[in-house]
Amino acid sequence: MSVVLAMIAFLIGSPSAWAAAIERVDVTPNRVTIAFDDYVEDASAFILDNPRRLAIDIAGARAGSSGRSSGPVTQVRQGQYNDNTARIVLDLARPVTFANGQFGNDGRSFSLEYRPASHLAFASAAAAGRARFLPPVAFRARPPRARGGLTVPLPPARRIDEAPLPRVQGPRGRPLVVIDAGHGGHDPGAVSPFGNRREKDATLAIALAIRDQLIASGRVRVALTREDDRFIILNERYEIARRLNADLFISVHVDSAENPQANGATIYTLSEVASDREAARLARRENAANIINGINLGGEDEDVRSILLDLTRRETMNVSTRFADVLYRQGRTTMSFRNDYHRFAGFVVLKAPDTPSVLLEVGYLTNEEDVARVFGQAGQREIARGVAGAIETHFARRVADRR
Repeated sequence: MSVVLAMIAFLIGSPSAWAAAIERVDVTPNRVTIAFDDYVEDASAFILDNPRRLAIDIAGARAGSSGRSSGPVTQVRQGQYNDNTARIVLDLARPVTFANGQFGNDGRSFSLEYRPASHLAFASAAAAGRARFLPPVAFRARPPRARGGLTVPLPPARRIDEAPLPRVQGPRGRPLVVIDAGHGGHDPGAVSPFGNRREKDATLAIALAIRDQLIASGRVRVALTREDDRFIILNERYEIARRLNADLFISVHVDSAENPQANGATIYTLSEVASDREAARLARRENAANIINGINLGGEDEDVRSILLDLTRRETMNVSTRFADVLYRQGRTTMSFRNDYHRFAGFVVLKAPDTPSVLLEVGYLTNEEDVARVFGQAGQREIARGVAGAIETHFARRVADRR
């Protein structure tokens, strides 16, 4: 009997008795994804030096088997940091910084992006300490059921399409552009080795400057995904543009590189491979019954839905590419661009199938001149003037093409 009572006491008192188990760790050259069999409390990530490591703590989880290495990750290790926290350690072959940490929509996975960084940027990231990421409220780990006490039911999980929409400014009837300031809240983005300046602060200042420039002209309407220092999950950013029926979506970021000489702006649009994957995901979601480009696909058969979705997606990509060219031609009068100014990538924020979208990296936080420009008011105004001019030219041409 005493043994049975001891086992019951252990199960009641041990936090790890009810912790979720880590099922797998998937590592790619630029992302790590951790899957659990139940909800967890939170995740946090931090950089360690000598030797170089990226560590991720999952509160409310038990360690599982280690994953396979890839890219800059030479080895993946797992262990139980304490009774309630599993730690995943990624041994690194070269310096990286991390960003865009987020939980899956069901709360049972966590992904973290990382990218190459200079030695100075890596040291700054290590000095910055731990970044914490919270799952959606309704998907956080439930308290141990045997402890007793009052149980308060949680509200249902908030869908992305139920999140509050930002205000729209500008004259009615004008085209609408949504400006997305990258990162925010507990996600600082890249950290500059020159003064430890944070990417999230530069992107917000530049987004506000673009908004002010557009409002002053009165030619378009504008909304910001965030007007202050708050965290917004990546999917919610482009869904804001979709729900507002935006005509254009621009996500503002600042890059970093191991080479301190790397400088200038880069424009990204969605790659064909990434868009194909997103189209497949969207087609599966709710049987493709979403409103796409103003058309409800729910009443069409599967073949028709697939054709309409593909046509919409390809036209969206074409418009995005045309705007990227306009942004380069108009923006190069006020800011410098890389020689390979237009690149293709699978950034999550570019994956709206019916909203033309670009991601603009306005410079490099690892380049001293770019840092002075993106954090200085004069530089921010110049960037805003170039971007606003491109936006107005883009919509003016669209009107002319319709005549």
